[in-house]
Amino acid sequence: MQVTSRPSPQTGDFSVSKASTDRVTVIMARYPEDRKASGIIPLLDIAQRENGGWLSKEAIEWVAEQTESAPIRVYEVASFYSMFYTEEVGEHVVQVCRTTPCWLRGSDNLTHAAQDHLGITLGQTTADKKFTLIEVECLGACVNAPMVQINDNYYEDLDGATFTRILDDLAAGKSIEYGNMTGRIASAPEGGPQALKDFDPSVNAGKKLPDYSAPAE
Repeated sequence: MQVTSRPSPQTGDFSVSKASTDRVTVIMARYPEDRKASGIIPLLDIAQRENGGWLSKEAIEWVAEQTESAPIRVYEVASFYSMFYTEEVGEHVVQVCRTTPCWLRGSDNLTHAAQDHLGITLGQTTADKKFTLIEVECLGACVNAPMVQINDNYYEDLDGATFTRILDDLAAGKSIEYGNMTGRIASAPEGGPQALKDFDPSVNAGKKLPDYSAPAE
């Protein structure tokens, strides 16, 4: 279930920060002059983040202008992917995975727990604009099912009680840990690793990732 419809006009003007403008310059420099439409997806992400988490008519038109595309082409992309929203959403977008591995491991229980706890149904936003609840297809963390994505973060190996505690902490503005909720490391089996027991996961801690924002040489 996506939070999509015909994009609505927003109150006030749409604009982007200088940091995002600089980011757009870097992104668009990667594409040939006749392939600027290749930048639609990354620019939709920038526009959505700049616009409080959703894509208004003005945001769609801005992306179209930057990529020299027809607005309808940009809207077609935005309405296809579940990560883009053309309706206003809450501060925390809660995406419950419902694909087979998560479903077999109890994703229905997570959906029901969230609905009961937040007082909303799928596709709705709470009155205080804190949460929007949706179901999505596979998020790629099947080994740690059931799981949900809240904004940019994954919460894995969930049960109803843990899930509602996370929602309460987010509502209270607390800083919370994301990732696996049972202490499992990556895709190790429940109860701990059965092989490579001498592997130290901290060896990768603190390593700097490549700077993918830099222009390709």
